[in-house]
Amino acid sequence: MFLQSLLGERLRRLSRRLGGSRARCAVGRSVLVIIWHLLADPEARYTDLGSVWHARKTDTDRRTRSLLNQLRALHPDSDITIAPAA
Repeated sequence: MFLQSLLGERLRRLSRRLGGSRARCAVGRSVLVIIWHLLADPEARYTDLGSVWHARKTDTDRRTRSLLNQLRALHPDSDITIAPAA
């Protein structure tokens, strides 16, 4: 049904954690929220973000930088560096 779409990827990601029926229920709710927003605003248009949206949002380099900044905020006096694994 949602093969190469944002909702399809959401279903696959949630199925791994929650199981099939709960994941389908969660994606169904997402569809209803999208429909509600489309009906509430006549100017709104649905644009599918694609199945790779989650992968772009969870970029490992971005996540590493974010976690490093959080660690530096917790320990401002220390010099924190990351070295690649050998």
